[in-house]
Amino acid sequence: MVKCFLCLMALVYVTAAVPVWGAEASCEALYWEKKEHNNVQCKLCPRQCVISSGNRGYCGVRVNKDGTLYTLGYNNPVAVHPDPIEKKPFFHVLPGTCALSLAVAGCNMRCLFCQNWQISQSTPDTTNNLDLTADEVVARALQYKCPSVVFTYTEPTVFYEYMLEIAKKATQQGLRVGMHSCGYINPAPLVELLDYMDFVNIDLKGFSSEFYRDISGGTELENVLRTLEIIHQAGVHLEITTLLIPTLNDSSGEIRALSSWIKENLGEETPLHFSRFQPQYKLQNLPATPLSTLRNAYDIAKEVGLKYVYIGNVSGINEESTWCPVCGKRLIHRIGYSVIENKIAGGRCPFCQTKIKGVWSP
Repeated sequence: MVKCFLCLMALVYVTAAVPVWGAEASCEALYWEKKEHNNVQCKLCPRQCVISSGNRGYCGVRVNKDGTLYTLGYNNPVAVHPDPIEKKPFFHVLPGTCALSLAVAGCNMRCLFCQNWQISQSTPDTTNNLDLTADEVVARALQYKCPSVVFTYTEPTVFYEYMLEIAKKATQQGLRVGMHSCGYINPAPLVELLDYMDFVNIDLKGFSSEFYRDISGGTELENVLRTLEIIHQAGVHLEITTLLIPTLNDSSGEIRALSSWIKENLGEETPLHFSRFQPQYKLQNLPATPLSTLRNAYDIAKEVGLKYVYIGNVSGINEESTWCPVCGKRLIHRIGYSVIENKIAGGRCPFCQTKIKGVWSP
């Protein structure tokens, strides 16, 4: 466990960012405090931006208007789609169902390999958005018969206020709620949010400080590990995704260290997804991840002792299905995002009655 939360929170001073004149900022932000000279300090994520009046934080979403912090990411999603929940990816949550998937433009990381950079590296005032209140989002989920709402595609942290309101209203209507996040969020807002979360997938982008610093925009691995520990301690279902990028985070040593940390700190039943990298954004010079690299990572994680390991972005292989860790029988047969067969009954293997960790009922 990280012993000191506060010592990991570096300050980012933002005094000459993109102007916010004309931008919609009707909702006051949560988690911030006033500073001298009409400045404000955002307390939402570990960057802790100090923002002067008329400017915005590193994420591009939270803006200082005359000494008050507002959010541009409210009631204006850039994407709202019913999606297979396996696409998020969640493999131990409501298999074969659709999740109403929602995103607002923006991110508090600058990953060179971003797979959704067109919207994650934009801001809500520069994208074509829908106009949807939290109540209308929940109504859409019910209309489309989606048993869950999932915040995904971009970084949900940057539209925290909107996400929190939707999560509360969705919970009241009996829907499950989840998010796929980079995990770069401070403890206090995370703990409040987890009261309304049923499941979370965190991108553990690598397992070295150098990777987070140089490839993910000057961020810190320790903050993401802290987030994972808090989610685990809260008892919220947790899955982890690591995009394996050739030459950057795919060494056997790093994969073994990552897998061992998960087992020791989060438990051997934590599902881990090794996902295939495709050349995107600012890393188009690198090749796609070889299947042999993905299988090597899979084998290492299993050797370390993780019970549920998956390979993602590769269709038609055994490593995308769920297997009982005790009797070895296939429990969920997947091809891509499709569930061909699901034999789990009452959260257990029907062959040996082993309890399978997950969220199996709406």
